[in-house]
Formats: sequence, structure tokens, C-alpha cells
Amino acid sequence: MAPSQKKALIIVGALVIAAAISFFAFYAKKQIDDAKAANEQLLLQNEQLQLKQEYENLSNEFKNYESQTQFLNNDSLLIKYGEAKDKVEKLLTELKTQQITSNKRIKELQNEIETLRGIMKHYVQVIDSLGRENAGLKAENEKIRSQNEKLASKVSQTTKENEDLSKRMTLAEKLNVSGMTLTALKSNGKNEKKITKAKQLKVAFTIPQNNSTPVGEKTIYMRITSPEGFLLGENGTFPFEGGQVAYTERKTFEYAGQEIPDMAIYWNVNTTLNAGTYTVELFLDDYRLASREFTFDK
Repeated sequence: MAPSQKKALIIVGALVIAAAISFFAFYAKKQIDDAKAANEQLLLQNEQLQLKQEYENLSNEFKNYESQTQFLNNDSLLIKYGEAKDKVEKLLTELKTQQITSNKRIKELQNEIETLRGIMKHYVQVIDSLGRENAGLKAENEKIRSQNEKLASKVSQTTKENEDLSKRMTLAEKLNVSGMTLTALKSNGKNEKKITKAKQLKVAFTIPQNNSTPVGEKTIYMRITSPEGFLLGENGTFPFEGGQVAYTERKTFEYAGQEIPDMAIYWNVNTTLNAGTYTVELFLDDYRLASREFTFDK
């Protein structure tokens, strides 16, 4: 082979080798670039999944505290809360429906979530503070309620004591009667043994002294009930326990605080009287003074 041919062959071989090296270098770089791009995409996808999970967690936190917005009386905080909640839902939708291909967007979303977490943290602090205040108010209200119950109980007790005292004073002021008798009389005023022949009935009694009773004019109402259960006389009615009661006869007298012996009330017989048991009742100032039964033979 001529020297010139040999030299040409060496040059061709060198060019082929150079071309081969250049081709393999380009191919290797492409493989490296493709692998790097794929790796970056995987990193983006992984970060997107992590962001999605973080936004879902934050969204759940907002939902958990949704029912407690009623405790907030700060309009500005409520507006911020609503805006942050809407922003979380919007970004969560973006993460679920779109594929992020930019590190810049990933960084923006990471910054957004930190801002939203700050708002959520402040919101939770306010809720907790209000919760403590409400607990304190509840405890204070419970204390006040307990004090009111004790006061009401004391008032009720005092009222009852006053009522009992008033009743005792009323009882102390009441007049009494003693030695009450029922006698049948003839037309001349003498005693009649047979009730069937009586022309008049006499109820006699004594009013003992009572210094607690107010002095003044008093009226005693007398009721005589026959053995058959009929009221004798019925000369009118008087007030008693909220109603009106018929009476047989009445007597008005002046009470001066002294004993009144031998007081008598008379009733003129105007009907047929039979043997048996008669009931005599005396009333004064809306209470019953006495009630006694008297039996007459034929």
C-alpha cells in the first residue's frame, strides 16, 4: 500500500472514530437529560401528592371548627376564616384535577399553605380563648344560679314563717265560747221538757276574756240543724271561707276585752220540731267558734 493510501486510511478511521464518539456522547447526554427530566417530574408529582394531603388535612381542620364560628363576634376574623376556607377548597381542587409541572408553582402552593395554617392557628386560639371564657361564664352563672336558689329558699322559708306567724296572730285574736247549751222554752220563757212543744229555742254560752282580740262591735251567726238535717230558720246568709252560708239567727254585741257570761241567742220556732239530735254551730269573723250536738227525747 502506498504511503499516501495508508495515510488516507488513517484519516478516515480517525474521522469514523470521532463520529462514533460524538454520537455516543450525544446519546449518553440525551439519556441523562431524559432521566433527569423524568426524575424531576417524579419529584414534582411526589410534592404534589404531599401538598394534596396537607391541603386535605387543613380542609378537615376547617370543617371540624365550622360549627364553632357561632362563638366568633369578630366580623374581620370571620371574613378571614371564610376566605381561607374557600382558598383551601380551591387549591385542593387544583391539586386533584391538574398536574403541576413547575417548581415555582409548587413553591407558591407551599407558601400558601403556610399562610393558611397561620390563619387556622389564630382561629383555633381565638376559639379556645372563647371556650375558656364561656366555661368561666358558665361556672359564674352556675354560682349565681346556686345563690339565687339559696336566696329563693330563704325567701320561701321567711314567707312561710311570716304566714305561720300571721296564722298564730289570727288564732290568738279569735274569741272563744264555753259552756254552750241548747234549751227548749215555753211561750212564757220557762223551760220546756218536750222539744215537740217548744215555742222558742235558746242557745246560751260564755265568751271568755281575750286580750289579743280587737275591741269593738261583733256579730255572731248561729246555725241550728234539725235531726232530719234541715237548717232551722234561714234568716239570711253570712260570708264564710269565700262563700255564703245560711244562718238561723244572729246577735250583734260590743266586745270590750272582758268576759261576757250568760250570752244568749233566741230563735222563735216556726216549724214542727221532732225528738232527736240537734247540731248548733256558732260563727264569728269568718271562722267557726263552736259546734255541738244536743239530743232531745220525746
